[in-house]
Formats: sequence, structure tokens, C-alpha cells
Amino acid sequence: MVFLVAAKEIKEIVRSGQFKWMLGIVVLLSMVATYISHVHWQEKNRQRIEAANQARELWLAQGSTNPHNAAHYGTFAFKPQFPLALIDPGVEKYTGVSIFLEAHSRNEADHVAAADQTGLSRFGDLTPDFILLFIVPLMIIALGHQSVTKEKEQGTLKIIKTQGISNRQLIAGKWLGNYLPVAMLTTCLFVVAALFIGEFDWKFLATLWLVYLAYFAIVNSITLVVSSLTNSSGISLVTLLAIWICSCLAVPKIASSYTNEKHPYPTRQEFEAAIAEDKKKGLDGHDPWSEASKKLERETLEAYQVNKLEDLPFNFDAFRMQKGEEHEAEIYFKHNERLKEVHKEQTTVYQKLAVLSPFLPTRFMSMSLAHTDYSTHWHFADEAEKHRIKMQEILNTNFAENSRLGEWGYKADASLLSEIPEFHFEAPDFNEVMSANSSNLSILTAWLLASFGLLIFASTRI
Repeated sequence: MVFLVAAKEIKEIVRSGQFKWMLGIVVLLSMVATYISHVHWQEKNRQRIEAANQARELWLAQGSTNPHNAAHYGTFAFKPQFPLALIDPGVEKYTGVSIFLEAHSRNEADHVAAADQTGLSRFGDLTPDFILLFIVPLMIIALGHQSVTKEKEQGTLKIIKTQGISNRQLIAGKWLGNYLPVAMLTTCLFVVAALFIGEFDWKFLATLWLVYLAYFAIVNSITLVVSSLTNSSGISLVTLLAIWICSCLAVPKIASSYTNEKHPYPTRQEFEAAIAEDKKKGLDGHDPWSEASKKLERETLEAYQVNKLEDLPFNFDAFRMQKGEEHEAEIYFKHNERLKEVHKEQTTVYQKLAVLSPFLPTRFMSMSLAHTDYSTHWHFADEAEKHRIKMQEILNTNFAENSRLGEWGYKADASLLSEIPEFHFEAPDFNEVMSANSSNLSILTAWLLASFGLLIFASTRI
């Protein structure tokens, strides 16, 4: 009986002119969004590859040079374009795509796409995730808001019950009939996206597909619950639209404002001032007269049992600069860890607030699986900093071991530059992503079970 009811619902939906218009609009928007995202993704990837190659060529083109001059000349670390960013670009346009790696400074990611956009960007971009998160739920509401109310309004509900079907079977059939077209549309969108993407990890794409199917199942269940508990299609539609506005627009905005107020990030001025203050208290590799430098000088002479810096088996100037780099790296690590702590605190609050709307856990998991969330960006920034520290160590060590005190004109062989490896970033693997999203997964599962529970309850009220 369940499948008979589902088949009847699907036939009525397919015959509906409203469905044909909605399907045509959603399919058109999905195709346009996927195509635009693909073109944008390809262009960004091309630019990233070209920029990375040019940066490497410029780095090697220095030839024979002083190692510390090369350290100040610097190079770039570029964030790769992840395949599933085509489906969900996440926060990519707000986080920057490259980090300049130079001596004595940990820089933030630059070339933020949002900085070049106009005020119209506040209305959002047409991307596949926008279609999936906002438009498809509206389609589910439009299709299902009158699934039960129309039977009440037309007086056919009692006739259907005389056929020997139970309330639960009726609701299950209508749920399935409303859900299958949406599930098929979603599957087609993911298949098309997969064809555009080419090479990717199937585990991430399949999980992302299942997350959205779960999200739509929740929306579909809530739609049927409201339709079952109301007697008018108009009231059902208005109620569901109010739920959509609260769930997809109001709750995320309130959650963001509340989280930023509860755990605010320091301003740029406060952040830079705190770093500058800590730097003053420690070793400056370029200041040989500071108290910290004199202390390092005494400790080094004592350790090597010599009386003069000239008697050391290495260039103390370069040695001091490396120690200064290590000190500054610790300061940057300390203050960036504090920023990450704020991020973790905000994430914890977000995860708690996710119980208010299935939109939030779906959104967070979508970005995380696509590697376009803030956590992946933090990971990229940390890996770039590790690369910068290693780069400074190689250059300063060469300077110290192959020159004498005061020999600032020393030039290393051009082969030294090739010893600095190219920067490569690997995003967190599948297990890491799922572990980090265990809370979101649990909340989404709870929403799914709760919506089914409400559906069972609603079936007793028709």
C-alpha cells in the first residue's frame, strides 16, 4: 500500500504544471550554477598553478645570493583548489589564497576574493550549495505542503481510509512520493558535478551526497508533519515558509552574531600590538646590542669555550638571526594558537546552536567535506608557517656554516635555493574530517530521527 500511495503521489506531481515549472527552474539554476562554478574553479586553478610556477621561477632566478637576502626576498605558499569546492566554495572567497613567506614575519593569507567584489555580493553567489541549501527545501515545501491538506479539503481522506490503508502507511507513501523526485534531482546534480570535477575522492563526494539527502529527508518530514496537523493548504504553506525563513536565514544569522559577541576575535591592531610587545622582550636577530643578544653571545662563547666571536666555528651573526627567527616563530605560534582557540570556542558554540536548525550541521559538514571551511584554512596557514620556518633554518644554517663573522658579502651557490622544497599542502583525510564533524553528524542524525518521530505522531492526528 505504501508504494501504491507513493506511485499515486509521484504521478500527480509529474502531471502538475506547478511541478514542471519548479523542476525546470531548479534544473536550469542547478546547471547554470554548476557550469559557472566549474568555469570559476578552472580559472582559479589555472591562476594558482601559473602563480606558483612563476613564484618558483623567481625564487630560483636569484642565482648566487646571500642566504639572508634570499630569506627577505621570500616566496609564496599557495592554497590548492580542492575538487569539491566546485559544489561548495564555503568561505574560500573570504580567507585568501596565498601566503608570503619571508624572514622575521608570519603573514596572513592574501588575495581575498571578497575584497574585489561589489556590495551586490552580500546577496550571495549562485553556486550548487546555494541551490541545495536554500532552493531545494523551498521546492520540497511547494510540493508537499498540501499532500495531506488537499485530501482533507477535497473530502477524499475518508475514502482513502476505507481502502484499508492505515494512517502510517498513508503518510509513509506520501513522504516517499514527495521525497523520491527530490532525491533523484539531487543525485543527478551530484553526477553532473562529478563529471565536471573529474578526479576526486569518492568517499567525500558520496558522504556529501548522503548529508544533503538526510537534510532533504528532514525538510520533507517537517513538511508532511505540518500538512498533517493543519486543515488548510494556505495555512500549511505559510507555516512552512515561516519555518524555512527561521531555519535557513534567521537562526544562522543569530548564531553568527551571538557567537562573535560571546567569543570575539582580537582586532588586527590588538593582535599586531601584542606580537610587537612580545618581540621586544626577546631576541631580535638584527640587533646585536640588545640584552637578549648579549646573553646569547655569552652563552655561546661559554658553550664553545672560546673568548671571541671570531673564534667560533661558524658565523655568529647568522647564528643569532636563526635564534631570532626561532624566538619570533614561537611568538607567532603563541598568538595564532590564541586565534585558533577563539575559533574552536566559536565552533563549539555553533555546534551547540546547531540543534536549533538542521541547516547549520548540514552547512558545516558540507564545507568541511569540500575542504572549504575555516578549519582547513587554519591547517593550510599552519603548514605554510612550518614551511617558512624550515626555509629560514636552511638559509641561516648555510650562512652560519659557510661564512665568517661580519662577512655580509657572502654569497651561497645558486644550488642552495633549490634545496628549499616547493610548498605542497595536503588537506585533512576523510577520517580526520569525519572525526572533527562527529558533533554535526550526531545532531543531523538526531534531527532526522526526531523528524521521523514527529511524522509518526502526526499520522495519528489525521
